[in-house]
Amino acid sequence: MARAIRIEKTGGPEVLKFAEVEVPKPDKGQALVRVEAAGVNFIDIYQRSGMYKLEMPFTVGQEGAGTVEAVGPGVTEVRAGQRVAWTSVMGSYATQALVPAARLVAVPDGVSSKAAAAVMLQGMTAHYLTHDTFALRSGHDCLIHAAAGGVGLLFCQMARKLGARVIGTAGSAEKAQLARKAGANEVIEYLTADFEAEVKRLTDGKGVHVVYDSVGKDTFDKSLKSLRLRGMLVLFGASSGPVPTFDLQRLAAGGSLYITRPTL
Repeated sequence: MARAIRIEKTGGPEVLKFAEVEVPKPDKGQALVRVEAAGVNFIDIYQRSGMYKLEMPFTVGQEGAGTVEAVGPGVTEVRAGQRVAWTSVMGSYATQALVPAARLVAVPDGVSSKAAAAVMLQGMTAHYLTHDTFALRSGHDCLIHAAAGGVGLLFCQMARKLGARVIGTAGSAEKAQLARKAGANEVIEYLTADFEAEVKRLTDGKGVHVVYDSVGKDTFDKSLKSLRLRGMLVLFGASSGPVPTFDLQRLAAGGSLYITRPTL
């Protein structure tokens, strides 16, 4: 038998239940992986709470790393005994998981399973935010909310490497220091300062080229107001709740602004 963390109904943390389940057998195109580490992400909370609808019951977990135990018919991408990692496939909160072989990547020697599991979803998110959603470069000013979070710390490193000026927000002095160590040029402690006013001060009243917002409802209005002319708001999460419906005319009134809701 395999062990797993299962959800049969949505709710708070109390709905997470330890269970024993049958060890799945890999079908065509699948691999059975012995899970050595599972990534913990905010999307797990969205799914557990019911914000993101899933068919019940289900095993929690969007990313993991471990060793391939067996492969199904036709699998050529991986082999038994190979160390692998994956993301955006449900079921990593378990001792064993079935994963489409095409979604697995090899874990290099010298990289632990814990590190591999932790960097898949958050690392890929930080990469597409900085390279594709709004391609940062030297001369850009950007604001990243939750700069000391998992995505935020990786984002700060990538954005600085691309030459952007990084302004982060954080909820405490300790978190602010973490963000600075990761590369943030400036960090605003939002519990004691108005981040919109601080952004305007730090940019001589112009605002930033882009705001990366994973908070949602609580920061949305001021994130829009923190943008410069033709700036872009990248809304990639909703930790405080979903953004209410709004009049698109606000984008014109704010200075021909752009808004996007990307996904990995």
